[in-house]
Amino acid sequence: MLKTVLLVLIAMSIPISAFAEPMIELATTQSEIHSLDSVLVTGKITDVATFKPLTLTVISPDGETVYAPQISFDKDGIFKRLFHPTLPSFKDGTYTVIASHPDAEKTAEIQFTVIGSTIPPKGIPVKSSDSGIISTKPSVITLSADTEFGSDRILVSGSTTSSITDITLIVTSPQGNLVSIAQITPDNTGKFSLEMKSGGPLWKENGFYTITANQGLSSEHKQSIKVEIDNGVVVPEFGAIAVMILAVAIVSIIAVSAKSRLSIMPRL
Repeated sequence: MLKTVLLVLIAMSIPISAFAEPMIELATTQSEIHSLDSVLVTGKITDVATFKPLTLTVISPDGETVYAPQISFDKDGIFKRLFHPTLPSFKDGTYTVIASHPDAEKTAEIQFTVIGSTIPPKGIPVKSSDSGIISTKPSVITLSADTEFGSDRILVSGSTTSSITDITLIVTSPQGNLVSIAQITPDNTGKFSLEMKSGGPLWKENGFYTITANQGLSSEHKQSIKVEIDNGVVVPEFGAIAVMILAVAIVSIIAVSAKSRLSIMPRL
């Protein structure tokens, strides 16, 4: 009985503050970047449900939310995210990154400043230390597109050797105009997929559209494929002319077969 009373008194003497509250830490080593640079955000979160992702919200200098991905963290609460420039580039000014989680009342916040463009003025050549050198390294990204003739759905899928950094998918028209951009996270095995829908004013050009997958800052982390679009829908790889030739061939075979049957019928 005395032991029970002592245990109750000890439990009552423990202050409520002894229970840990969820905490989020956020950091970046890139406090100043150029408009075409990417920025790496790292952090740590503790005492929250591990199956619930946290949200990183990036707010531009004019108050617009440009990114708000939900990301997971490891068993130690460590997470990181590489944010690529918005199209066509980051705006000059100060961006704010806010980390939040459903189990945490408080958020964490950092800022980085875009100090200007890295694009040189016209007429000034860009110097490159590897000018004239062609890389022979194979791309670490594989990319494919599953389509059906006459469909407006394009399933883009692929794999990468790194599951940490997001994949940015950019679609450009036959004339090089930007059609669509999306950012997806590979799974633990490095696989990723995204369904795109063609049609509408951005897909009005007929011809081959280029789908490019980029990952990180390394040039070899890049792969492209082409999909032919006609009147907003997918054209098979062998083309419309081949379809017409095949149709004519089938009709000819049917006609010859019918004529042959008539020629061998006995006369009455």
